[in-house]
Amino acid sequence: MSDTDFETTQIEAAVFRRLREHLLQERADVQNIDLMILAGFCRNCLADWYREAAEHRGITMTKDEAREAVYGEPFPAWKAKHQRDATPEQLAAFEAAQRLHKG
Repeated sequence: MSDTDFETTQIEAAVFRRLREHLLQERADVQNIDLMILAGFCRNCLADWYREAAEHRGITMTKDEAREAVYGEPFPAWKAKHQRDATPEQLAAFEAAQRLHKG
């Protein structure tokens, strides 16, 4: 790995940590379903990608371990503090967004 590759990896890691901090601390009010509607990914997607990247490097990780790495605590604890039930409007918007992305 060249110095440039190392620096790029360090920058990308810092960006990931900043995104995670933003979504978990500064914008915990934004629901995962809203992220899915608007951006097509959510905090759980980040955890899935985290686990996939670990496994690509030969590190076995469970879904719960990956979620804890992203959420900074066990997912059920974060969910109890921050996640609300989806409204009918959110569910309808989610379904519409899914059809748009599959179309």
